[in-house]
Amino acid sequence: MRTKRRKKKKWIRWLAGLFVVLLAGIGVFAYSVYHHVKQTANEMHEQVNWKSEKRQEEVSFERKTPISILLIGVDERKGDKGRADTLIVMTVNPNKQSIEMVSVPRDTRTEIIGKGTKDKINHSYAFGGVEMTMATVEHFLDIPIDYYIKVNMESFRDIVNAVGGVTVNNPFAFTYEGTHFPKGEITLNGDEALKYSRMRKDDPRGDFGRQDRQKQIIQAIIEKGASFSSLANYSDVLAAIGKNIKTNLTFDEMKNIQENYKDARKQIKQLHITGQGTKINGIYYLVVPESERLAISNELKEHLELKATASR
Repeated sequence: MRTKRRKKKKWIRWLAGLFVVLLAGIGVFAYSVYHHVKQTANEMHEQVNWKSEKRQEEVSFERKTPISILLIGVDERKGDKGRADTLIVMTVNPNKQSIEMVSVPRDTRTEIIGKGTKDKINHSYAFGGVEMTMATVEHFLDIPIDYYIKVNMESFRDIVNAVGGVTVNNPFAFTYEGTHFPKGEITLNGDEALKYSRMRKDDPRGDFGRQDRQKQIIQAIIEKGASFSSLANYSDVLAAIGKNIKTNLTFDEMKNIQENYKDARKQIKQLHITGQGTKINGIYYLVVPESERLAISNELKEHLELKATASR
């Protein structure tokens, strides 16, 4: 009887010891992930000379002030300063537990703030970088732009490879830069994902179709990155993110947004800007009617809990 009790106690001590070792291992792993995430956030952080002229009161994460974030997708290649091929404004309202997103077409004709001329809105990045782009988009939509996240579209290749490829549902078959993409569910590696997200001319919806494919890739990366199978590659994923994404958000601000604004993910609404394509001096532009611009502006203002502008 005593021998059985001794054996039982040994097994209990052994299991307890194993449990402690596992907990310690998990603790070390968790610390390692946190450390790498913080390091990546610091690499992503980019100080810019920016303060919104349309923000009357300071943003308070604790009071859950609705905020806006400008997503800038930049196609920067060697020897090319690049243009903002993708501009998406995202307003986040934790009180309404919702997010609203609007893609601003790259060919939209508007005043380039700081340049004093009218041009395609995406040229603002080539003329004056992030600050001029934020100022121009803020002026066009007449809402405060609080933060920005700039993504080098080349990062699609690095991040997709880091998560082991992504699967998307292609709405129609096409060939781009020597690669054929059949209709239906397809799995892409990094190079294929980059080509898939770039094609525009053969898409019947033009820029709008390309923007949807870019969103497909981003969503697929999030889903794949969140899966347990890619957890072992988190360092590769973070390295790709740190190298290809820049933002004026600090690590502490990111944590505060995650803590206080996470419920906003419950509802995501997509807004669309429409206009008339026309050529001016031989250059193609999208001219957005003032009534359309004002309607989008007021909907975003309402979501940001700001006063709407009366129609003229």
